[in-house]
Amino acid sequence: MKKSRIFRDYISEKKDFLIIFCMCVIIFAFIFYLYYLELEAIFYASLLCLIMICIVTCLDFYQYLQKRLELHHMKKTIQYSLENVIASTPVEQDYHDLIALLIEDIRLIQKENDIAKQDMLDYYTLWAHQIKLPISAMNLLLQSDPSPLHFQLSAELIKIEQYVDMVMSYLRLSSQSTDYMIQEYNLDDIIRQAIRKLSVLFIEKHIQIDFQETHQRVLTDAKWLQYVIEQLLSNAVKYTKQGKVSLYGKDQKFIIQDTGIGIEESDLNRIFEKGFTGYNGRSGEQSSGLGLYLCDKILRNLSHRIEIKSVVNQGTKVILDLSYENIDIE
Repeated sequence: MKKSRIFRDYISEKKDFLIIFCMCVIIFAFIFYLYYLELEAIFYASLLCLIMICIVTCLDFYQYLQKRLELHHMKKTIQYSLENVIASTPVEQDYHDLIALLIEDIRLIQKENDIAKQDMLDYYTLWAHQIKLPISAMNLLLQSDPSPLHFQLSAELIKIEQYVDMVMSYLRLSSQSTDYMIQEYNLDDIIRQAIRKLSVLFIEKHIQIDFQETHQRVLTDAKWLQYVIEQLLSNAVKYTKQGKVSLYGKDQKFIIQDTGIGIEESDLNRIFEKGFTGYNGRSGEQSSGLGLYLCDKILRNLSHRIEIKSVVNQGTKVILDLSYENIDIE
């Protein structure tokens, strides 16, 4: 904050006082003149008053300047503390006490929200672990009793499990700490696990998988990266009616390319926004608007990047830049 601006603000605040002072000088000068007093006496009296006013004004402005600079510093550092703020008048002390009460209320509300958020996270964590047991049990039952609806039921169970994982990922990313374990992994192993988990979806829709081994080693978190790949493969299957999904890598980049319905050009700039479903999400295909948002956020936390290119009715290409700048190995 510039001192010249602070000085202008100070003058603006004190303008009433300055106007009253000038009016008093004029009144006294006029009265002295009516009583035929010498102008020299009027001049000296006015000069002494002016000097006194200047001294008092300089001291007052110094205190005003220090207070403004301190408040500006607090605003920049966003520290909710009034320890260094000194109230010089009873009115300022009242404001000081009022703000202190508001800060205390904010801290109490924030503490309550943190407790409620942690309780919700604990509840959904327990819920996710419990609901996965019946999901696993149903998978085992379907494997032991292959019926004509085997693939359809298995596909629906996978979708349920994905929604559970999405809830947990969303809650974990919103928490203060996330369990990242950064190590060097074989990218092909991570891709195979994702394909194996979603293989039923490809079989059910008769979508071919063209997986070309990347032979890449990446510095990442295997669990979170696998979740991202699963989400992207799930989207590729969902929006591909016929054809294939190709998976290949080049120069620390992993590409997922499908022959699906594509994405409207007007939606490409917003597909990573939270809750954005776009034209495809409104045209029959159910979409939560969280999948790509979570993928983008996870990849950014892992110092990776995602780029999507698409042409309507021709397909979509998802490019994951898995370079590992600014990541510390644990």
